[in-house]
Amino acid sequence: MCPPEHFTVEYAINPWMDTTVPVDPALALKQWHLLRDTLSDLGHAVHVLDPRPGLPDMVYAANGAFSVDGKVYGARFKFPQRAAEAAAHQLFYAGGPWTYADPEHVNEGEGDFTYLPGAYGGLILAGHGFRTDPAAHAEAQEVLGRPVLSLKLVDPAFYHLDTALAALDDRHITYYPEAFSPASQRVLRQLFPDAVIADRHDAEAFGLNLVSDGHHVILNTEATAMADKVRAHGYTPVLVELTELKRGGGSVKCAVAELRP
Repeated sequence: MCPPEHFTVEYAINPWMDTTVPVDPALALKQWHLLRDTLSDLGHAVHVLDPRPGLPDMVYAANGAFSVDGKVYGARFKFPQRAAEAAAHQLFYAGGPWTYADPEHVNEGEGDFTYLPGAYGGLILAGHGFRTDPAAHAEAQEVLGRPVLSLKLVDPAFYHLDTALAALDDRHITYYPEAFSPASQRVLRQLFPDAVIADRHDAEAFGLNLVSDGHHVILNTEATAMADKVRAHGYTPVLVELTELKRGGGSVKCAVAELRP
């Protein structure tokens, strides 16, 4: 995670960003600390990446890379405003037991990749359509040595995979069908017939931008309907207020890069 010490909305690169509405920096930092403490209280180790001036979106740490089995596929951001974030994440992985691959193709890390180790022998789901080049999916497959399923996103409001789909545990997902192309919807229905289906209200509340450890599902406080759905499927929802981070187009998942050694 990366604290929002320099977080502002000074440019608009997704439909949720409104440069005319000021961010409350103190509240953003308070909410971020609450999320970090929630993860720690649930027993998870949280590593903190130092924020850098001039990179207000570094708080969305999930976008900086994607790791599987100790291998790391780095990010190459689409927009120049975020490009320097990739190097900061690379430095983090250089200090640990990771094998890092610098990408050739545009991709935004866990924003457009997620991993299901218990599904089909270990399956990566990958989104494209707005921020990630489809060629990055093949590149990630070569780097990570895991099969990659490409899914096309079609609604600009859900510009990253992690706004439209989430892993609930090693084998199960939740997703909002209409965020995907008809062909991708058919593939998801075939491979995940027992998925938790979200609606547009859930997605617009960033209810799919969640983090789950297989038991606890951490969601933002606006996603009450989504919390009810995951509870009905046997998970324990944990609600955290993240209203300020939503101003930049992100929520729980965007703020958390999951490390898979």
